[in-house]
Amino acid sequence: MSSKNVEAGWKSIPMGGVSWKSTEEYLTGDWRTLRPVIDEKKCTRCLICWVYCPDASIRWNDKDVTVNYDFCKGCGICAKECPVKAIQMVKE
Repeated sequence: MSSKNVEAGWKSIPMGGVSWKSTEEYLTGDWRTLRPVIDEKKCTRCLICWVYCPDASIRWNDKDVTVNYDFCKGCGICAKECPVKAIQMVKE
């Protein structure tokens, strides 16, 4: 290992020799077979779906909760965690 890497610390060394990038750098929404659909009439804007979404695909602007389908992989965690069942997973 070069002295430059030692000085920079472990964060500068790629994991497994491969550079890691955040999910916001890749459009990964085409991986899913199911997509979450939010029923705005049922949604209480508690934002539990936003907290649990592993890909930060749930967006909100103080009044609307939406899904960014460019990054959503369709895991269904948001639907599972929604306390009022306002999110349904539908087939693509």
